[in-house]
Parts: sequence; structure tokens; C-alpha cells
Amino acid sequence: MVHFDLTGRVAIVTGGSKGLGLEMARTLASLGADIVIACRNASEGEQAATEIRKIGRKSIALDVDVQDVGAIYRMVQSVKEKFGKIDILINNAGAVSVNAALEVSEEEWNKVVDTNLKGVFFCAQAVAKVMKEQNYGKIINISSVAGRIGQLNIAPYCASKAGVINLTKAFAKEWAPYKINVNSIAPSYIKTNMNEASLSNEAYLKSVLSLIPLKRIGETNDLSGTVALLASEASNYITGQTIYIDGGALA
Repeated sequence: MVHFDLTGRVAIVTGGSKGLGLEMARTLASLGADIVIACRNASEGEQAATEIRKIGRKSIALDVDVQDVGAIYRMVQSVKEKFGKIDILINNAGAVSVNAALEVSEEEWNKVVDTNLKGVFFCAQAVAKVMKEQNYGKIINISSVAGRIGQLNIAPYCASKAGVINLTKAFAKEWAPYKINVNSIAPSYIKTNMNEASLSNEAYLKSVLSLIPLKRIGETNDLSGTVALLASEASNYITGQTIYIDGGALA
């Protein structure tokens, strides 16, 4: 369908060098978008950009820590100079610290909240200033089901992802006059390199599957359809929403 065609669009994917980020970058590229991979590991970022270029799209990698507001604004300026515009932002960069709430340090709290919430805010702010000039844009924030329900031993993560959900609503209302759609995707358990070790534990996997009606762990490509929708003109009348991709866990 023509509504899903992203030919000529320019997308930034933070945390785009691997896992969910790379899969979402592939999805956008397959629909015609040129991709900016923003991540903290330059070599991994360049590997991802090389893969995107093999799909036939333009792609560059930028070394960016989303905890650094100055770095975010330098990224946006670089993309604007290189491509002339920014049509899509996927706020995917994230961090988690597994620790009992009674033991969480200030350093742990700051790393998780600054990456997951502060980073989302300032990446969106910087990109929205460009999108406002264009009178068009699609921003997709990656939250989590942990932003909807409390989970053991990841309290800062739960707090930050809940913040992303409400921040998405606030952005959507403020930026609607500029034709900027802002939505959120909240996955449940998705198999990535970050959780591969824990999911290989049979007892842990069994406990997780007991919470999921579809009785399987999600794959990174389970987000692809929703990303395609929210990044394209097919979602022009959708804003301020959070879509849960959780195998029915919240049903």
C-alpha cells in the first residue's frame, strides 16, 4: 500500500546498532527510508549502517550518548546538514539496572532515568524543532509493559518507562498543530542479546511464559508492523497512543 511507502523519508533510530533498534532500522529501510544509526559504540553503529546500505538505502552512523543533551543537538544538526530534513525519530536507546529497590544507588537511578526518560525528552525536543519547520514528523518512543505494571527489581526502569508513556501524550498534544504525530510502543518480553542469558534459564523462561497467553517470547520482528504503521502516513490520525506488543500479557 502506498500509505506505508517511506521513500525519501529520513529516520533517526537511537540505540539502532543492534537488537530492537537495528530491527526497526531494517524495517524503515525496507520501506524506503534513509537511516541514521545513533549509538554509543562507533564500530557497531558503522556495521549497522553498512547493513542498511546493502538494502539500498543511504545510512550513516553517529556516536551519541542520549544522556548528553549537547550530543543530541549536535546529532540533529549533523543529520540536518547531511540530509536536509528529519521525518522520523525512533527513541529506542535504553538502559536497565537489575537490583532490589532498597539497594538501588543514585548512580544506577541516574543512568536508567537519564537514558530512558531524559534522553527521550531531549531527542524528541531537538528533532521536533526541525519537524516544526517542516510541518511534518513522526516520533515513536519505545516504552515497555513495565511502564504500565510494576515489576520486581527494576523500579527505576518501571518509573522511566511509565514516564515515557505520559510524555508521549504531552508531546502529542503540544505538537499536533505542527502535524507531528507522537506515539509509543510498549513491548513485553522480546528476545534480544540483552536478555538471551536470562531467557536460557528454563525456570525463568517458564515463569515468563506463564504470564503470556500466546505462550512464546516475542521476536524483534514482532514490532515491525507497528513501526511501519506509526512511521508512515497510514498513522496520520493516530497520536498520543501507546501500543502494547506483549503476546496478551496485559489482557
